[in-house]
Amino acid sequence: MAYPSVAVVILNWNGKSFLEKFLPSVLSGTYSNYKVIVADNASSDDSVSFLKSHFPEIEVIINPTNEGFAKGYNTALQQVNADYYVLLNSDVEVTPGWIEPVIELMEADKKIAACQPKLLAFDQKDSFEYAGASGGWIDSFGYPFTRGRVFDVIEKDLGQYNDAVSCFWATGAAMFVRADVYHEMKGLDAYFFAHQEEIDLCWRMQLFGYKIFVQPKSVVYHVGGGTLPKGNSRKVYLNFRNNLIMLAKNLPFWKACWKIPVRFGLDAVAAWKGLLSGESHYFMAIAKSHMSFMYWLIFIKRTTPKPQFSSCNFSGWHHGLLIWDYFFKNKKTFKEIIGVK
Repeated sequence: MAYPSVAVVILNWNGKSFLEKFLPSVLSGTYSNYKVIVADNASSDDSVSFLKSHFPEIEVIINPTNEGFAKGYNTALQQVNADYYVLLNSDVEVTPGWIEPVIELMEADKKIAACQPKLLAFDQKDSFEYAGASGGWIDSFGYPFTRGRVFDVIEKDLGQYNDAVSCFWATGAAMFVRADVYHEMKGLDAYFFAHQEEIDLCWRMQLFGYKIFVQPKSVVYHVGGGTLPKGNSRKVYLNFRNNLIMLAKNLPFWKACWKIPVRFGLDAVAAWKGLLSGESHYFMAIAKSHMSFMYWLIFIKRTTPKPQFSSCNFSGWHHGLLIWDYFFKNKKTFKEIIGVK
């Protein structure tokens, strides 16, 4: 049989140490029709010269500036010809045979536009990893969580989420995506720069009738926080801003009109909690994110195309409020929140 072509594209920014450590696992894959490409986002370290001297077989695409995760991938993938793209973080160790189960699943159902493997922690391999675990979900107010991670509670991998199922979003740390659908969606939203752009993309895909899946037969190990560590003010700002933009873009107008003001209030509670806990940077980052969102809403949104859809039955959509379940009802795991026995 003819195997569809797969391009594993690693976006790099000053990640020489990760490339040196993890590229050998990516190059030792068993899939018969794949290539590995590194797209460099104007690194200031010696990543590019290192690649050329130690991994001459790898194609290197050099972006002229650091365009962030979103635009960086958009620029690079315009130059890559393949049936499937794999957006793979540089701080990911893959396992033998990690490509085959995902491609087999996506080939069996042409409506699956994106799929992720099971994401485990590199430093604690029996635990799920924050960025994707075993498939992404979202609640009705835009708070993302995963099968295996709710806020900061990360579960051990005991095989409880080993079923291949549809979900709401696939992690950008290791996302398989159909190349033609990626370009049909105009790629990631470059305005996001980084953080939650993969959730936005998966939401848009579903608005056009596609499915998002997780295939836990494929396993990868993620370090996490390689570019912007957890708690970084820039990361907090981007997460809060981009989440609001995503809601405004993809919710029906009448829902956005009341849900976004509620989110402003919930964000304000989080900001004041941070300030009273001595984390003034957290308060300032959220305040800045709200101002930036308002700028986007006034000056940018009118130029953003909105999908045309009549009705959508999303997978991975929790109709409740995650923070209520977590903080007030003391439900700390995915199964407790969703009510799965």
